[in-house]
Amino acid sequence: MRTRTRTLLYGLLLGLLLGGAGLLPATAASAADNGTWGVFPTPAAGAAMTDRAYFFHQGAAGSTLNDSVTIVNSSDKELTFQVFATDAVNTPAGGAFALLPVETKPKDLGAWVGLAPEAASTVTVPAKGRKDIPFTVRVPADATPGDHVGGIVALGTAVEGVQQEGKVQVGVKRSVGARLYFRVPGPITAGLSVEDVRVSRSAPLLPWVKNARATVSYALVNRGNVVVEPRVAVSAEGLFGRELLDRPARELKLSLLPGQRIELTEPWPDAPQSDWVTVKVTAGATAHPDLVSVSGTDFVAVPWPAVELLLVLAGAGATVWVLRRRRRTAGEQPHPVPDLARTP
Repeated sequence: MRTRTRTLLYGLLLGLLLGGAGLLPATAASAADNGTWGVFPTPAAGAAMTDRAYFFHQGAAGSTLNDSVTIVNSSDKELTFQVFATDAVNTPAGGAFALLPVETKPKDLGAWVGLAPEAASTVTVPAKGRKDIPFTVRVPADATPGDHVGGIVALGTAVEGVQQEGKVQVGVKRSVGARLYFRVPGPITAGLSVEDVRVSRSAPLLPWVKNARATVSYALVNRGNVVVEPRVAVSAEGLFGRELLDRPARELKLSLLPGQRIELTEPWPDAPQSDWVTVKVTAGATAHPDLVSVSGTDFVAVPWPAVELLLVLAGAGATVWVLRRRRRTAGEQPHPVPDLARTP
């Protein structure tokens, strides 16, 4: 039986990286800590370890800047890590912030980061200790303006568990990463698009005995070059403009990265059972008041299970009627009368 190792980046494979999807409050630095080790921007002398929640930098194309990342070992034994820089993405379903695994070669910000030589292989951090690792960001001369997002990850080298996938045993490693946000000055464009709005629904067998349920699905696409924190409102109208659903705009508590597309859903537990419905999804962002995108779809709400049952019953009734009609017709046919004129 073969065995291979899987590296689990919180958020990308477990939905837990940096506390999952969220905004960027300075108090969230503890999210880059799994209880055994943490990864933080190196604080200034005398400052608390959580002084900086994430890396925030700005530099023109062709520029270079330096910083340092700190790995804190909270356990009672020394730990060894593979440290690497990588790109950030949103998970396609739900939009959680995630960092690409070590097996995936970065193409954007992660490729700009060069770690100090001591991190070239592995880094060992003593029990209850810390390790500061300097790094350099070299911005390419052709870097595009806008936000570039990635992170620096400490991947534990110890296999902490085994999962069975068919005939293959998969070794599980843990990792923690600190987010790195980098802005290249230039023309900034905030872009947000709502696309592919659709509705799936289920209705009870007997209409209006129970509520019909529906799910509104839609995609959000960041077509700009800066990170946006979307706000979404969902509404629905029936025939003659009758209001069926009105959910005011609310923060989704996620950061949608440039160029990313995510799929989201909105449950509708008391959907209409008989109506012509127009559903509308409106997206915007608090930091960009002029950024608004609207998309929608129409559907006919029909209690199909009840209709199908009625059709089946009607078909059965019609069949019985036809059969009875045929039998009655056969029973009423006259008997042949002998031709007396031809009788000898």
